[in-house]
Amino acid sequence: MKELWQESQKFRRWLIVEIAYLKAMEEEGAIPEGTASRVEKNAVIDLELIREIERTVDHDVVAFIKAVSRNLGEEERFFHKGLTSSDIVDTALSVAMKEAACLIQEELKKLAGALLKTAKVHKNTVIVGRTHGVHAEPTSFGLKMLGFYSETIRNKKRLSAAIEAISVGKLSGAVGNYSSVHPDTESRALRLLGLKPCSVSTQVIPRDIHAEFVSTLALIGNEIERLATEIRLLQRTEVLEVEEPFKKGQRGSSAMPHKKNPVHCERLSGLARLLRSYTVAAGENTVLWHERDISHSSVERVIIPDATQLLFFMLREITEIVSLLLVNEERMRENLSLSYGLVFSHRVMTKMIERGLSRERAYEIVQRESLESWKSREPFIERIKRVPEILNILESSEIEELFDPSFYLRNVDEVFRRLENGSDCYEKDCDNRDTVGR
Repeated sequence: MKELWQESQKFRRWLIVEIAYLKAMEEEGAIPEGTASRVEKNAVIDLELIREIERTVDHDVVAFIKAVSRNLGEEERFFHKGLTSSDIVDTALSVAMKEAACLIQEELKKLAGALLKTAKVHKNTVIVGRTHGVHAEPTSFGLKMLGFYSETIRNKKRLSAAIEAISVGKLSGAVGNYSSVHPDTESRALRLLGLKPCSVSTQVIPRDIHAEFVSTLALIGNEIERLATEIRLLQRTEVLEVEEPFKKGQRGSSAMPHKKNPVHCERLSGLARLLRSYTVAAGENTVLWHERDISHSSVERVIIPDATQLLFFMLREITEIVSLLLVNEERMRENLSLSYGLVFSHRVMTKMIERGLSRERAYEIVQRESLESWKSREPFIERIKRVPEILNILESSEIEELFDPSFYLRNVDEVFRRLENGSDCYEKDCDNRDTVGR
């Protein structure tokens, strides 16, 4: 991913676009046969020469053309014929974004696999469910992880759609009106690059396409932060149900040797904020003057390489965390009992309603006893076993059955089946990663 955005690779992509255009013109008989192959053989990308020329002309594409053309013979007059700078820059950028997205897609696939594996291992691991940060009802830790797996699948689909959307180029000339390039020539050239023509362009590809791409990356970052935040919350000392990996020799604090902090998850939360900030800049880039200005260019040179590299790193990091996550099942069982059995209140109320009490009356009784249980720290089951109105409709053994955590996992298998039958973690691999240079 890092190599993809190096300056030398940018110029290589520019040259590949120019060569594809020459090949398209050759196919039409518009230029002598063999022109493209001679350019491909003789063109030299000299970074220092390009930089030296740019210091004079103050235009990177002009500097590129002048530097590359130095070693060309008769074919030099056909190089960049009829094109404008954005034809090359925008098309090459699309190729790079597509390659970057395919690399990210591979990392998403790995994350999906790690999440699904963890979910299956802990499908029947009981953990207290929390809403508003407060104990709610028992649930499955595997089901919790399955939710993140499901989001990963949605993000894979979103990224596939974004790859399709960004797989467009433009070789339509100075203002996009094809005055010096025929649409058929553009189509032929872009086909060689694994792209399709932008349906309507100006001098540039419309930037809403790029904004959608960056927004998709940010959405994936949101998932990573949501997962990282869940781990951070579950790693608090008072909870300690899971812990991110802590390697041998690692230090948590310069002052407190006992510390094992979720620093990797915290870093991911911070990077997700940075990634989201790029969506604002990408959105601002959609508003350009008339057929174009270059206010978007300086922004994209920062946010697109940075966003793709950030997300790639974040996916590598969160996949490792999930794969090596320490799950403390014993602590999960201990924490389930911290609220004195109040997590079973809904089931008690439901059973009372089934036995003839109105919902309002059942709620009043259960709430009253719940609040007293919390206040007195007396197990909830012991309190309700002394309530005449409950004992009139429920046997003691029936009450005890209502406090079985496994009841809350009885349909977890069905959720797993539904998800696995409805979505494929191993979608068709992106087959366009190596388009440039083929």
